[in-house]
Amino acid sequence: MLVDYIRHSEAVGIIRLNRPERLNAVTPELIDGLLAGFDQADEHGARVLVLAGSGRSFCAGWDLRQPVLKESREQARARLQRLQDVTRRTRAFPGPVIAAVQGYALGAGAEFALGCDLVVAGEDAVFGFPEVEVGLSGTNGASALLPRLVGLGRAKELVFLGERCDATRAREFGLVCRLVPAGAHEHAALEIAEQLASKPPEALRLAKRLLDEGAQSSVDAALQAEVKAALATLDSGESAAAAGRFQDR
Repeated sequence: MLVDYIRHSEAVGIIRLNRPERLNAVTPELIDGLLAGFDQADEHGARVLVLAGSGRSFCAGWDLRQPVLKESREQARARLQRLQDVTRRTRAFPGPVIAAVQGYALGAGAEFALGCDLVVAGEDAVFGFPEVEVGLSGTNGASALLPRLVGLGRAKELVFLGERCDATRAREFGLVCRLVPAGAHEHAALEIAEQLASKPPEALRLAKRLLDEGAQSSVDAALQAEVKAALATLDSGESAAAAGRFQDR
């Protein structure tokens, strides 16, 4: 199995890339495994996911040692859209998805992390977008997601130059939300996941959706969406229950 799904707890699941001998480099089969992991998370009923990689690295990008695919233009389109389905599934997952990053997160691997809601990185993490260096372009959402995190100018710098960015700079740029000692990345991500899983699920789901949609909408549209979401939380009864728990403290 190139990707494992692990039920960490009743509410938290782990999707772990499991190709450590190749630094979890991407192949079509690994993409299939990732998408199957999201299917397993749905079956599990997980409310929060951690996306991790086995071994020394999170994901070193496309495996360039694989034989060059002999494919038609339409086959290439289908393959690339299949890759993009990983970002679609990550962003469509109802609850937060947390990337736990160690070692290399390059190319498609960096894009996998970008698609997540939060990125926890060990101090040994290295991010990079080397596609232009090898005659390729970003294909998995970086053109939209990277500028939102780091700004357009810095996004162009990272993509055009293809320079690797260590964990400290990635934290400064906004790529990483939590920086931890090397080797502690997955433990820290799971601690956050369990903390999030303890929160009212409908409120958390709506908060994720509002922030994702609000980043692309006008302020007026965001205000209207917030009212609709607030009414949904009232209908769920979660806000009253949460208020009761708060008063008991």
